[in-house]
Amino acid sequence: MPVRPRHIAIVGAGFSGAVIARELAEAGHRVDVFDSRPHVAGNCHTERQDGDVMVHVYGPHIFHTAHEHVWQYMNRFGTMMPYNHKVKATTQGKVFSLPVNLLTINQFFGKTFTPAEAEAFITSIGDQSITDPQSFRDQGLRFVGPELYAAFFDGYTRKQWGVDPVELPASILARLPVRFNYDDSYFNHPYQAIPRDGYTPIVANILDHPGITVTLGVVKSRVDLEAADHVVWSGPIDAYFGFEHGRLGYRTLDFERQVHEGDFQGCAVMNYGDPNVPYTRITEHKHFAPWETHQKSVTYHEYSRLADPNDVPYYPIRLVKEKGQLQQYVDEVGKLSNITFAGRLGTYRYLDMDVTIHEALGAVRALLTAWENDSAASPFSVDPL
Repeated sequence: MPVRPRHIAIVGAGFSGAVIARELAEAGHRVDVFDSRPHVAGNCHTERQDGDVMVHVYGPHIFHTAHEHVWQYMNRFGTMMPYNHKVKATTQGKVFSLPVNLLTINQFFGKTFTPAEAEAFITSIGDQSITDPQSFRDQGLRFVGPELYAAFFDGYTRKQWGVDPVELPASILARLPVRFNYDDSYFNHPYQAIPRDGYTPIVANILDHPGITVTLGVVKSRVDLEAADHVVWSGPIDAYFGFEHGRLGYRTLDFERQVHEGDFQGCAVMNYGDPNVPYTRITEHKHFAPWETHQKSVTYHEYSRLADPNDVPYYPIRLVKEKGQLQQYVDEVGKLSNITFAGRLGTYRYLDMDVTIHEALGAVRALLTAWENDSAASPFSVDPL
């Protein structure tokens, strides 16, 4: 039996909302997309600024993935340029490569270790009494020892998260590699790239379908969407419920934007690990497009702080208090029908772009299957808890 066409309302014109809109429109449904900002692409928004530099307006976004289908999806809507992301760090008056690798170890300790010697050395300085790391601090001391932990992780993390690292889970640091070779590539996924023309045109191309209408600069509440057959909410999950259980906590970023002549720092990202330096890093945007040449340069000094209600939310905090609130909102979601919560804000999780697209495609498959079987679809494609 053919599925009857439905009217879908989608809140959020970032990757989650755009991909879901496109897939549902191609399946024959009518889709209205709304976003509170005057542009599409959410925090991935890019635009040309001083000297025609492509600026990542809300901070840098590097596309990297092991998902072949996600890689093909991005290439369907824009030209992806190979980009090998590398990060440097200034700490204790010197510059090092990140992630911690053989060059970092040898330079930091003034050694000429071979890979095997470096691995044995790092094992020897790690705190082996910590057998089951529970906190970020435990993880750092166990696997890189006190000197490297203090130089590269402790101060940076305090600035980024605004808490003592003992309050953060070990899983945050466990995702970061330590390499016993000279590979200084930040990511190891097979597909790594940045769009030649920026992310915003890609999202605009995804939304360019006769079955999709896009309205920007509007704020929609759950009451505004009652006429739709199905709602996809990729805005903040707590906002959907009018913050009835309180606002979920986020870290936000303040950017000190500067324009320079020539090259400012010689790399795309420079982290600052010393706690007395108030910013976490400086990003130089022309280096995210190494295939271009610019006389001018745009840099952002990034400062992290707790988000206020009117701030752009970047990083969900997800500590004990926030997880308790999230459980309350998930319980509220369980009482609803004909709605899907998606994306970073809708599921209150930090997501890379490729995971966002992967999950959006999965959410559409789940919806279409449910409609074909005339059954209710899960409001989450993955468990946000």
